[in-house]
Amino acid sequence: MVFRSPLPDVEIPDVPLYDFLLGSLRDDELDRIAIVDGPSGTATTYGALRAQVDALAGALAARGVTPGTVVGLHAPNVPAFAVAFHAILRAGATATTVNALATADDVAAQLVASGAALLLTVSPLLPAAVKGTEVAGLPHSRVIVLDGAPGHESLRDLLAEHHPAPQVTVRASDLAVLPYSSGTAGRAKGVMLTHRNLVANVLQASPYAGVRSEDTVLALLPFFHIYGMTVLLDLALHHRARLVTMPRFDLVEFCRIVAEHAVTYAPIAPPVAVALAKHPLIDSFDFSSLRTVLSGAAPLDEGVGNAVATRLGVRMLQGYGMTEMSPVSHLTPIDRPDVPVGSIGLTVPNLECMIVVPGTREEVVVPADGPSEPGELLCRGPNIMVGYLGDEVATAAALDPDGFLHTGDLATVDAGGVVRIVDRLKELIKYKGYQVAPAELEGLLLSHPQIADAAVVGARDAEGQEEPKAFVVPVAGVELTAADVMDYVAAKVAPYKKVRQVEFVEAIPKSAAGKILRRELRARARG
Repeated sequence: MVFRSPLPDVEIPDVPLYDFLLGSLRDDELDRIAIVDGPSGTATTYGALRAQVDALAGALAARGVTPGTVVGLHAPNVPAFAVAFHAILRAGATATTVNALATADDVAAQLVASGAALLLTVSPLLPAAVKGTEVAGLPHSRVIVLDGAPGHESLRDLLAEHHPAPQVTVRASDLAVLPYSSGTAGRAKGVMLTHRNLVANVLQASPYAGVRSEDTVLALLPFFHIYGMTVLLDLALHHRARLVTMPRFDLVEFCRIVAEHAVTYAPIAPPVAVALAKHPLIDSFDFSSLRTVLSGAAPLDEGVGNAVATRLGVRMLQGYGMTEMSPVSHLTPIDRPDVPVGSIGLTVPNLECMIVVPGTREEVVVPADGPSEPGELLCRGPNIMVGYLGDEVATAAALDPDGFLHTGDLATVDAGGVVRIVDRLKELIKYKGYQVAPAELEGLLLSHPQIADAAVVGARDAEGQEEPKAFVVPVAGVELTAADVMDYVAAKVAPYKKVRQVEFVEAIPKSAAGKILRRELRARARG
């Protein structure tokens, strides 16, 4: 059975993202505050934001950026990110957003894979950016440092040139962003999302999310991640709300910004929810302005969600999605307190979903008196990606001939349309909202001279959150400690990819064909 949102479809205009968000500004909205830099308090109005976007788009065009060009954007949550991101799209180019924690090798791999011709970064990330661009074959002059650095052009330099925005034709069907995702399995792939995908998902999420023009929204979750890009940056701009940026998470700074800026809406990831539910520091700050907390990027424990709601007196929501869905497919409606926060809520408008027996198109029956049996969740709608860049095989595996995306997640649905994620078919590990591909870590582990075999799965930490756990078979006769293994991996990967648990085993369970039996390892990790 195909099921949909209880709400009617929303109208999706056939326009590029810039026109949808900033081209539609009214005169009476130009002096509204759009973005505040959380650490400094410096504010940018909607009018100034649009002017900076236009000027930077012109400067990029003057440097050879044209429709079809791919531009890398490597920065944390600072106001300049919003300017750079929308300027790239305004110039008709495609933005490939790079994780702020990426190593030089990560930066190089993404620049090469995406075909990026230019990289915009910030000075704290410059060492990885410069080394990454060198490996990728980009000259020094193609690295722009938004906040300035010796030998590099800055955002200030480019804005001072006062170039008009380029006269280019940007269609809703044009490629807007190329975030990298591991999808249902394997190494990261470029997810091709169009302007229409992004515009559609802002409008699809809006009825449930409940962001208002009078809201002050805390921009903690990274803009380079599709969650932060759509649910934070673009959703808030669409509703003319005020964003307050945080370049990195610090609990004291988080509390200070909520209290001093009277934050009303806070999209977060589950580890932050744990702190809000349990940490004694929360009682030392004024959270009275906060009305809504939205958790996404990884599963939220229902007990933790209810504890946050009770402690802070807020409406606690949970969303679900994937990079391949721009990202939101399901969300707890802000006006439906009867929908449990442990669920992922209801299907967003304009989206069709099915739950099928894994590996088949046999649809799972939805009983009238309870949830269905678990099955794989499939989704089809205007927010679904075009495909994976340069990877027809992976695209065909993810998108069926009818246009349904295979999420790789096992879900249930009840007669009221409430969906719960109960397990994961895919191998991907979600660590604090970041995607970690087991195959990458396994490759590193196997490169260790004292490791004979290894496998990596997601395991729970003391707070119930998922983190990478390595099962390791040492070479016979060697002395190898868990710390040795973790240190070896940590020296070669970004912090969020580190192995955080190690168990030594005699053998890795595998099928007759040699495939790792991860379900057995996950069961062992749980036990």
